[in-house]
Amino acid sequence: MQKIIRIKNLDCAACAAELSEELNGIEGIEDAVADFINQKVSFGYADEEALKRAVYAISHFEEVEIVEGGTGVRKERHLKEILSIAVSAAFFLPALILQLLGGNEWVVFSLFLCSFAAAGWSVVLKIFHFRGWANLLDENLLMTIAAAGAFAIKEPLEGAAVMLLYQIGELLQDLAVGSSRSAITRLLEMKSDSAILLEGDGQREIDPEELKAGDLILIRKGDKVPADCVLTEGETALDTKSLTGEAYLREVGCGDELLSGCVNAGNAVKARVLRPVRESAAQKVLDMVENSSAKKAKPEKFITKFARIYTPVVVLLAVLIAVIPPLFEDYNFTAWIVPAIEFLVISCPCALIISVPLTYFSGVGNLARHGVLTKGAVCLDELAKVRTAAFDKTGTLTEGRFSIAKVNGEGRALALAAAAERNSSHPLAQAFAEVPTDLKAAETEELAGMGLSAVVGGKKILVGSARLMREQGVPFTPVASLKSVVYVAEEGRLVGSVEIEDKIRSEANSALSGLKACGIGTVAVLTGDTRARAEEVLKGLPVDVIEADLLPEQKPECARKLKAGGALMYVGDGINDTPVMAESDVSVAMGALGSDAAIEASDFVLAGDNLSALPKAVKGAKKTRKIVMQNIVFSIAVKIALMAVSVAGTAVGTFALPIWAAVFGDVGVMLLAVLNSMRMRGKL
Repeated sequence: MQKIIRIKNLDCAACAAELSEELNGIEGIEDAVADFINQKVSFGYADEEALKRAVYAISHFEEVEIVEGGTGVRKERHLKEILSIAVSAAFFLPALILQLLGGNEWVVFSLFLCSFAAAGWSVVLKIFHFRGWANLLDENLLMTIAAAGAFAIKEPLEGAAVMLLYQIGELLQDLAVGSSRSAITRLLEMKSDSAILLEGDGQREIDPEELKAGDLILIRKGDKVPADCVLTEGETALDTKSLTGEAYLREVGCGDELLSGCVNAGNAVKARVLRPVRESAAQKVLDMVENSSAKKAKPEKFITKFARIYTPVVVLLAVLIAVIPPLFEDYNFTAWIVPAIEFLVISCPCALIISVPLTYFSGVGNLARHGVLTKGAVCLDELAKVRTAAFDKTGTLTEGRFSIAKVNGEGRALALAAAAERNSSHPLAQAFAEVPTDLKAAETEELAGMGLSAVVGGKKILVGSARLMREQGVPFTPVASLKSVVYVAEEGRLVGSVEIEDKIRSEANSALSGLKACGIGTVAVLTGDTRARAEEVLKGLPVDVIEADLLPEQKPECARKLKAGGALMYVGDGINDTPVMAESDVSVAMGALGSDAAIEASDFVLAGDNLSALPKAVKGAKKTRKIVMQNIVFSIAVKIALMAVSVAGTAVGTFALPIWAAVFGDVGVMLLAVLNSMRMRGKL
């Protein structure tokens, strides 16, 4: 069983990692992830006792509180932190001026000590929240040691400056993370606060959560669509930006589906609810974005393991620096205390622990704003590696809105086909939906990749492709047409055929060209259609490979061959293409937000059913990975350089690195890495 618990007061990414580790150590709890940015904890539990133990552990972890309902993400005001910094600065500035003017040494010392106390009291208190030796060596202890060491060697300016700079850096980091968090939580605005339920001649306002499938609702101009529904009366225009990321209006009429989260920009209309809010498009958008943090990318996993080993190692090295060199310098321990303290301060891996997950989270959020939903950071990493893109044709590169172009043979052919297709979920069946017929089909059976069989009026009917006719031994003459041809046979005799047409999506050409510009070397199309018809339909598109006449079970074989040219992305409808999606490195579902199968089968979902979002997704994935690697390399390089400079300068006796520079090696690097991560919120 799975559980998501909303929390608040989880202060940092390092704390989140510690809480996750603590929960995963509880018997009956597995896959626990504490999400610092979303302020929630998700985990699987075996029984109620395990759940109780997990809840107890969460509620007793530092100052963390469990939020009943709603969201743990809140607008941070940081009044306590700002006040501490202001009071500390009020003592620090006069002390600095007095020191420069040669004032009384004890007055200066006292003012700097007050400055340290004002800024550092909360840091010192956190040290006493003892959670075991493994968690003792955190940034709070390191900063306290650094400041105390500076005061001990009669450098009160350094001691006060360390804590003041640290708190300023922490505040700026919190503001940056909070800004990214707010950018994501603005997605919550797509959820409607109320719905107008129509009952008989009256109406009443209710919570959207109370809506059930079949309810009739009124959607006024300016209202958000509260739940997925179908228009029953009137015509209007929908602002779909919240779902697709594109600022354009979509015209809808009677019978058209309205997805929740869109805004009614036209007339007041009536609609019938298709599914409850918890299964709606808007909720699935939010669920995918919120749950994305549970699937971590390799760099995130690396940083977590790296921090566990790295921090104890540098602490040991700091002790050795403080003890061993003085043994060869007439026991001059005073000279080596400062570089040892600096070594400790610089070592804190917070820059990596915070910036790497924040970059991935911002990347997921940015893609969501462009109408691309992803299941997690690991999917972004895989997308960044893609070199080959394969597409289904029908409903993916084409509009998937089929219409009847021509009927050949006996007049009964159309009526028989319409009766049989009434019970089919195949996209081609849409073309027959409006065909009037009194015939009823029974015992309908889908014949994968070929068509279907049914019984109409006591006679066996076959409706499907030329391959179906051949396999069933029905004599026929193939129709020379580049449109999709559906043959109709009754009791082994061809009755006629129906020609169906579909159009290429208007954005298909620019989308495929955009993918090639992003570094996708090969674009392929896998289709069950004939080669001649596929080539005719795809004429003019930048397609390198066309694999035609494929049965569903043959598509995975083609996918395996395409993967020889590099990581493969497959784009399909997410339902009929599940086998080939499983075979590909990255799978993308076109639209079908109302379908659980689409979301389950794919790594990404194009919320607006628009191919133009694909190049943006690839750009976003590559940009995310680039920023992650920049932060890792920059943070480690600066820390190693400062550690080396601190030790080398003391060893040769030419200079001593000031402690504030060591603070920059921790807080400054962390802040720069976080600010670099926020670039993911920019344009793609």
